[in-house]
Amino acid sequence: MYHAQEDRYENMQYRRVGNSGLKLPAISLGLWHNFGDVDNLARQKEVLFRAFDRGITHFDLANNYGPPAGSAEENFGRILHADLKSYRDELIISSKAGYYMWPGPYGEWGSKKNIIASCDQSLKRLQLDYVDLFYHHRPDPDTPLEETAQALDLLVRQGKALYIGVSNYSAEQTAAIAKIFRELKTPFIIHQPRYNMLDRWIEDGLTEVLHAEKLGAIVFSPLAQGVLSDRYLHGIPQDSRAARTSSPFLTPEKVEATLAMVKRLNTVAKKRQQTLAEMALAWNLRQEVVASVLIGASRVSQLEDNLKVLEHLEFSAAELAEIETILAN
Repeated sequence: MYHAQEDRYENMQYRRVGNSGLKLPAISLGLWHNFGDVDNLARQKEVLFRAFDRGITHFDLANNYGPPAGSAEENFGRILHADLKSYRDELIISSKAGYYMWPGPYGEWGSKKNIIASCDQSLKRLQLDYVDLFYHHRPDPDTPLEETAQALDLLVRQGKALYIGVSNYSAEQTAAIAKIFRELKTPFIIHQPRYNMLDRWIEDGLTEVLHAEKLGAIVFSPLAQGVLSDRYLHGIPQDSRAARTSSPFLTPEKVEATLAMVKRLNTVAKKRQQTLAEMALAWNLRQEVVASVLIGASRVSQLEDNLKVLEHLEFSAAELAEIETILAN
């Protein structure tokens, strides 16, 4: 039987999400990869238990995480029920709806039908009465924003979610749905965008909207699928994600196009006595609106390596200027 370490809160930093009462750990664990039925369950337990022992209280899921879709929630639900149930009130568990989950016109996007049904399915897989955070995973171009917002608001009123968030929404879409949520008095507190040194789109308007609306952010892909780590500094390993022809997010061409820049960033990291991955995570957390950064981990050693960022989060003005110069070229 798992027993959490008593000192688990001593070394983690917790940051307030926007203007809400919720605090998230600076580093959260995402279950997008590594927790499906194709992954070893014993290793999943090792990673989850060690994460909680190190103060990671937030575990981020979605209905379609796996593979196969839904299996990450099922596996997490089993582990939670068997080993972490007594710690439920110390955990922040999130899920999402919006991407394809089942056949027919109601199995994806942002209709009230999809969102309510998807949340009910997620709660069943997780073996929970409620999730702490529930997101709309992507904007729906065909469903009125009011319908999507009202469906998410209903989840809170039904006691199925404590807080609401959105993911992958543009600055304009975020501002528009925030207005609706204000009128509904929905606890809309967070946005989950992709953000890293190589993909800075949120700086072109979204961070300003988050500041204005008093919302927080939790960013995913902080290491650009591993490009901002030492994984590709000396070429593309045969067992890497970029080497797989099935990877839609990373290709040899994408890695090679950024290699010179990444090597220069690695030089800055070495001067800071950090790995490139540690520096990249710290750089994301420099943003005032960023409450937490989502990492993935397939093994405990990977988790421990990323958590070393907490030892050195500050940047000098000179370091930030040098990084900006590298990223601009």
